[in-house]
Amino acid sequence: MRYHTHVATSIAGGAAVAAATDVPFTITYVLGVALGSLIPDIDEPSSYIGRRTFGLSKLIKQAFGHRGFTHSLLAWIGFSFLYKAYPNPFVLGMSMGYIFHIVGDFFSRKGVPLLSPLSKKRFKSPLTYETGSFSETVIFYASIFASIYLVYSKELL
Repeated sequence: MRYHTHVATSIAGGAAVAAATDVPFTITYVLGVALGSLIPDIDEPSSYIGRRTFGLSKLIKQAFGHRGFTHSLLAWIGFSFLYKAYPNPFVLGMSMGYIFHIVGDFFSRKGVPLLSPLSKKRFKSPLTYETGSFSETVIFYASIFASIYLVYSKELL
């Protein structure tokens, strides 16, 4: 999934969480969701976030490979401990964005190693998309529509 689709799907997911719970849909929460949706791809130097890490991305890729540990549930759980230390809407949003990124890649043809480092097995949905394909474009625009719909129908702002 391209970075802008990760951001769009994660914001739509974050809006759904806010609509269904008492999580406030604030600008700090949305910015956290957007940033969190990019962080798992820090394991790819050519990714949007990888190009902005001053070499850290290369080290992470050497250690774990692309779509390795950073795309696992254990990495998300570890990352989410930040919320325990800094309980605020931005950090909550980052945690939400991170897990929505993993969910998005779960639907890709390559899948994700949900149980890494315990297992290298990649899990994927029976219904998948190809990165950069027409179906990803549909997902991108559907996510934008869903976000707008949720913001206005649920009066999130």
